[in-house]
Amino acid sequence: MTATTKDTRFWNRIASKYARQPISDEETYEKKLAITRKYLTPESEVFEFGCGTGSTAILHAPHAAHILATDVAEKMLAVGRERAAEAGVTNVSFECTDVENFEPQGRQFDVVLGLNIIHLCRDPLAVMQKVHALLKPDGHFIQSTVCLKDAMPIAPFIIPVMQLAGRAPHVKFLKRDDLDGMIGAAGFEVVERFRPEKKLSAEFIVAKKA
Repeated sequence: MTATTKDTRFWNRIASKYARQPISDEETYEKKLAITRKYLTPESEVFEFGCGTGSTAILHAPHAAHILATDVAEKMLAVGRERAAEAGVTNVSFECTDVENFEPQGRQFDVVLGLNIIHLCRDPLAVMQKVHALLKPDGHFIQSTVCLKDAMPIAPFIIPVMQLAGRAPHVKFLKRDDLDGMIGAAGFEVVERFRPEKKLSAEFIVAKKA
């Protein structure tokens, strides 16, 4: 999701506010956690990009061997490190990078998480192709992606105004068909899908490396 300096500044600027925000739909969040854990084992090596303040990685930590949680915003990661230390979590490490520039150094992962981040990437297909390369054979890519063209058709007219005012990051306006097409083009097969009832909820998709 090669992040621009402007993108990075935006996420660093809102890190404290973001960290204070409560989960808007606890029931849906818990269901997504439960689905994800079906694909984790005590031996799982997990890579998460766009981890924000690391809350989800910390919750999954007891169900995996190790989680490498990455984000472009160092201030977000600082919150994550503090939270992990407070929780006594030692198997989550944090690294400041975007997924396209991430150097795996020969590592491959059992599971890659991209939660509420694909629609913020400048080239979602390239990101999914990178994820495919990062996964072990039969590995799983788990994503939660907002398809704004379906959920909020007026978004392409509203969000650019917010971006000019510095109140929104880069956003890709996707349709569900666009997302599904990219998943297939990147070499994945969808094995599970959860679509919450709320209109602006994200598509939660588990895809297997084909």
